[in-house]
Formats: sequence, structure tokens, C-alpha cells
Amino acid sequence: MLPRGRPRALGAAALLLLLGLTLLLGPFLSGGDPERERREPGGPARAPGCARCLLTPRVPSDGQLRGEPSAGLGDHNRSACAPQPPLPPKCEVLHVAIVCAGHNSSRDVVTLMKSLLFYRKNPLHLHLVTDAVARSILGTLFHTWMVPSVLVSFYDAQELKPQISWIPNKHYSGLYGLMKLVLPLALPPSLARVIVLDTDVTFASDIAELWALFAHFSGVILLRLDRLRQAGWEQMWKLTARRVLLTLPATSLADQDIFNAVIKEHPGLVRALPCVWNVQLSDHTLAEGCYSEASDLKVIHWNSPKKLRVKNKHADFFRNLYLTFLGYDGKLLRREIFGCPSQPLPGAEQLQQALAQLDEEDPCFEFRQQQLTVHRVHITFLPHEPPPPRPHDVTLVAQLSMDRLQMLEALCRHWPGPMSLALYLTDAEAQQFLHFVEASPVLSARQDVAYHVVYRDGSLYPVNQLRNVALAQALTPYVFLSDIDFLPAYSLYDYLRASIEQLELGSRRKAALVVPAFETLRYRFSFPSSKAELLDLLDTGTLYTFRYHEWPRGHAPTDYTRWREAQVPYRVQWAADYEPYVVVPRDCPRYDPRFVGFGWNKVAHIMELDAQEYELLVLPEAFTIHLPHAPSLDLSRFRSSSDYRACLRALKEEFHQDLSRSYGASALKYLTALQQPQSQARAP
Repeated sequence: MLPRGRPRALGAAALLLLLGLTLLLGPFLSGGDPERERREPGGPARAPGCARCLLTPRVPSDGQLRGEPSAGLGDHNRSACAPQPPLPPKCEVLHVAIVCAGHNSSRDVVTLMKSLLFYRKNPLHLHLVTDAVARSILGTLFHTWMVPSVLVSFYDAQELKPQISWIPNKHYSGLYGLMKLVLPLALPPSLARVIVLDTDVTFASDIAELWALFAHFSGVILLRLDRLRQAGWEQMWKLTARRVLLTLPATSLADQDIFNAVIKEHPGLVRALPCVWNVQLSDHTLAEGCYSEASDLKVIHWNSPKKLRVKNKHADFFRNLYLTFLGYDGKLLRREIFGCPSQPLPGAEQLQQALAQLDEEDPCFEFRQQQLTVHRVHITFLPHEPPPPRPHDVTLVAQLSMDRLQMLEALCRHWPGPMSLALYLTDAEAQQFLHFVEASPVLSARQDVAYHVVYRDGSLYPVNQLRNVALAQALTPYVFLSDIDFLPAYSLYDYLRASIEQLELGSRRKAALVVPAFETLRYRFSFPSSKAELLDLLDTGTLYTFRYHEWPRGHAPTDYTRWREAQVPYRVQWAADYEPYVVVPRDCPRYDPRFVGFGWNKVAHIMELDAQEYELLVLPEAFTIHLPHAPSLDLSRFRSSSDYRACLRALKEEFHQDLSRSYGASALKYLTALQQPQSQARAP
């Protein structure tokens, strides 16, 4: 506890963990004691009846809490209080600061940003203080989100730690819970005003309304950064903290304890802020004291460890509001603010020009448009521990959609090494996936599997874009390029690492190791534990070489007859339509993103490996087995639509032209192979 005499829970608009909108300060306590609030010393004068209008409301009806219009709904909090200041000009940039560290906090930022962007009408400049993990996640996310009139600046939390590491702290957030103390030092000297948000808040109104409240401030106000610096904020809070820590072993509320102590000594820092801007949903507040109508709500603060499970009179309403933004399609927030000049997003102009050149009457318009789609990407969606550095380590790389989620547990049992998986999901499906992993003992125990969510946008499956996302996030020197509907041999991970070492791959030898592929048509069968057992299943008809009945040329160059007897790796030559599963260095060529939907996506990649003179070496003890499943929508469209197949042929021809430009005369053999007749009905 803090020393005696410390103000009791300055609350509501007062401080950090109670506020969530930090450092816009005020004496109201959310759902607290109105009489005590009116007696609190040090607060500025308030309009008569303001405390009553905020803290003694009538209870909203069920219809009003669902957001339905009704008589008398609207300005309840404002009518009896001081007039609201005018909103900032529509093109004024609003500055927002957030401290974020780790995987889970990064997910919270996304939901917070959806609610903020949904209501905002002004350009925003986000100032994100992050650790390395959150910097990587949020940097990729905002780069691919491409939201107009949103600028993002990052600040390294590691550089700020020495300023606060001397403070004993028992709060679960660790040093990051103290970071807001040093924001005036960390943020640019030219920045005069900023709103600081906790990651666990949900907006229910335009943040410009909150920004407008700066007009009321007349003293030294926290987050009026210019005035804080003039007042010597850094020395002020450090001296106060040292005095507090003489009698307090450690802070329990992180920077909240220090802010409260500073305010006790400097009550002029406090400015009243209506508690509708901090409707706290914790077990020790009466949140309904802050609002009487659904339209009163401004910001919901999930400041209970129970989060969505918190007990509250209107908990269902608040949960539904939060879940609305959690599952909201983020691409719908790529909205222009018309009439406001903004810095063009990287690549945005070129993208718009390319899209404008597309012909909507073109039978292949759908393919062309999908190739140009920029998908939002949330890398390492779940907590992930990078593998320790090993010179011959291998990451399994694959991609999947929601209908293949059930394959994950079996894959984890077969492959004990690191994995990098790209998932093509809607925002709502991403939450279902999160719950699926949390409920699975097998999946939740694996911290070496990195899941990267690529958000759904368009009607064709962007298979090669997904592969490239997963490939780019692999952290080991080598990658096994697989598909989610294959289960590798139980021993394959160890065998691949040993083979890479024995074959001296890397700088001495440029090679792609071929893992022979098989398939079963049975949903239940006994998975072979060795090559000998696999051959027995092959001889009895339980297993087949992959696509033997439908597309044998896709794997024929592997030479399964030779593989049966092989005891050492052997080299094979590239042939038309060859698409084996291979192990290659992490810096191998990326997949060609023009191939979307079904067909030629792996073929083109193997062709490029061959053009770059990779040896194709078949491993004699390696194997992977395809499991049966219903055909994908894209495969069904390929088989049933002649237009679909015609578009695929056009993409193949364009790919070959680009290959010829890149590799010259050596690419002529691919042109010859492309011109060979082949079955349209079965071609991949």
C-alpha cells in the first residue's frame, strides 16, 4: 500500500490503469461516491449538476442498450454539464500513443484500432512504444492494412527501460506497465498533445470528441507534453517515486501508483473528465453510474483480469460491442478522409494505377484482381518461441484455410520441429482459430509453431501469397515446403537434418531435397513407421504414389521404382509439370503470386528452382503421405469451368515469358515443355 494520506483511487478520468485513456486527468470516480467526488480537494470547479448528471443516471432500457433510437436519447451527459468544446477541424491530425509488448497485446491493439477507426473522422498519427515482437507484428500489420490517413511511428521500449528499471514493480505487465511515465521524454519534442490509450479499451464514439477536451485544460496537464516538459515532469515524477518507495516495497499498480502520488503532491494536475470516457468493467466499479443511454458511452475499459467474463449489469451489451469489432472485417476500414491531404501509402499509387488498368469485361478479371490484392497480414498471431539457432535445422512451411484446421493436431504429432503456417481466414474465423488452439492440449503445448493470419479478401484462394508469407517468417536455415493435407514420416524431421549435414548443403552445394509423396484413399489407416512398412502398404493397394490415378506426371520424375531400392540420395532431372515437395534453403526463390486458385502454383516454383540450377536430389528414406478430403472450391471450379482453365493457361504463358526475360536462352526448354499436348481435364 502507498503511505497514509494518499488519495483514495482517483479513478474515472483520473489515472492510468483506472482510466485506460491515460493522463487526461480528473476527479470523477467511475460508479464511485458522488458526495466524496464533490468534496475531493484540488479539482477544478465544475458546472452545477455535472457530478449528478454523470453519477446519478437513470437506468437505460434494453432497447437503448441495443443501440435502438428512442425519445430522450442523445445528450444526457452533456445537457446538464458545461458545453462541449467544438470538435477539431476535420483535417487536424490527432496523436495517439500506445505501449504494446508481446503477441497477445498486439492482438488487443488490433481490436482497439478497429473501434477507433470505425468512428474516427480525422487523420491519425499513432505513436507505438513496443518491444521487438510487437514491432515486427504491428509493423507488418499496418503496412499491409493500408489504412488511408494513418501514420505509424515506432519507439523502441528497450531504450526506455533504463529510465524505469530502478522501480520495484509487482504488476503483471512488468516494466512495460511503467513506460507511460517516460512518454514525454520518448516522444518527439515537437509533439505538444497526445492521447494515451491502454490496449484493453474499446471506443464507442469518435476520438475527436476526446481530443476536443484539451480545450478545457488551463494548467499543467499530463499529456499536454509541451507543458509537462516546461514543468520538469521527469524530475517531478522521479523525486515523488523515490519518496513513495521509501515506505512502499514495490508498486502493485505499476505507473498508476506513481501517478496517484504525484497528483497528491500536485493536485493542480487534475482536470475533470466525464467518466463516460472510462466506463470501467471491473468487479469493484459501478460502471452504470457513468451512463444512462447507449449513446452516452464513449470508451469501454476492460480493466478486470476477467476481461469478457466480468460481471456487470449490462455485460451482454458491452461484450457484444467488443465482439462486433473483434470479428469486424478490417479491410472495410480502408476509408478515405475526403478533402484532407495525406501522405501516400507505400505502393498505393502504383496499386491503384494497376487496378485502374484492369478490364472488368476480361474473362480473367477475377484472376488479375486477386493477384493485385494486398491482404492484411498478422504474423505470429499466437505466442511463439523462436527455435534455438542450429546450422542444419528445418522449418515445415505450409498454408491452410478454416476447412483444414483439423489437420493441425496430427501434423504436430508427426513433425516435432518448428513450423511456419499461413492461415487464410476472415476476422471472425481468426477468433475461432484462437479458441481452437487454446482448447487443444496438443496445439497449445507447441510454442515452436508460428501461425500467421492472412485475412480473406477476394474469391480465389491466394495459395502462393500464403506460401510466401509462411516462407518469409521461417527462422531456420532450411525449409520443408509442404502442404497441410500431408503427414510426414515420424522420423522425417531428424532424417532431414542429418541428410542436410551429410550432403553438405548450403555454400558447397545448391540442391533441393525431394521428399517422395504418397497418398491413401482411406480415412483410417495405420501410418507406416518405416520405408519397409510403407512399401508393404504400397504393394497391398492401401497406398499409392501421389496422384497416380489423376496426374501421374506431376511426380513421375521422382522415379518411384528406383526409390524402392535406393539406399543413397540420387539425382533426377526436371521435367514438365514436375511438382515435388522439397527441402531448400530459406533464401530460395519465392512462389509466383500470380497463381491463385488451383493449378500450376508449385509447378512454376520448381521450374524456377531448376532455372537457378538447383540440383534435385531424392532422399531414399524420406516420405510424406497425403490424406483424403473433400475437393476445394477452386479445384471444383477448375474441373467444371473452361474459362477457369483458359485463364490458367494464360497465366502459364505470361509466367514463361517472364522466365525467358529473366533467364534468357536457358529458359527455351520450358517453352518446349509448355507446348507439349496434355489432358485439360486432369492438368494441375
